Amino acid sequence: MRVLSVLYLSGALLVPVLAPTLALADQHPAPATITVTGEGVVTSAPDLATVSLGVTTQGDTAAAAMAANTDALTAVLERVKAAGVEDRDIQTSTLNLNPNWSNSDGSSMPVIQGYVATNLLSIRVRDMAKLGGVLDAAITDGANTLNGISFGLAEPDPAMDEARKAAVAKARARAELLVTAAGASLGRIVSISEAGFAPPMPMYRMEAAMADAAVPVEGGEVGVTANVTITWEITQP
Repeated sequence: MRVLSVLYLSGALLVPVLAPTLALADQHPAPATITVTGEGVVTSAPDLATVSLGVTTQGDTAAAAMAANTDALTAVLERVKAAGVEDRDIQTSTLNLNPNWSNSDGSSMPVIQGYVATNLLSIRVRDMAKLGGVLDAAITDGANTLNGISFGLAEPDPAMDEARKAAVAKARARAELLVTAAGASLGRIVSISEAGFAPPMPMYRMEAAMADAAVPVEGGEVGVTANVTITWEITQP
């Protein structure tokens, strides 16, 4: 019986100690916050073009189709390099050799009537002034497949940093607008995160036309995009 009395007394002594602690926690609720995402876009003239072109040939046999393709592509490579493209900027992107199936005789079963060989190159042009000449050289000497041109920046980091700054400024301006309208003000920054970035993308339509002279190409502008998400505490009066 004496032991039980001591235990009851110890429990009673703990109650007054815990009560003030709980009351103190209630007096400091988590601060209100606002989270805003800002987007920044920076545009500039491209200084790098990537061209996808190559040669498609046909032959009665697979060997004949590939041999014709090799001869034509060799001539294309020689002309492209002579136009100022370095070896490091030329890469094979696609190499295909396929049978040419046909049922032109009306039979239900198609038969092989020759073969088709395709060899595509990815060519980077670092001097935009030479782009038209490179295309002209490739087409003149046998390139008969052109899959398109993409424009970009050789060094995108400076433009990307400017886009990040613009994204942060837009996020802050939007947050200040919302919080001020609500009669409060921004407090300290709780977190900042970047939701990745978009690589350089064309901002205007690229126009290209075949002509007797060098192929005219307009690069327009390319833009880089950054998105940041920032959370602030809200300071209330």
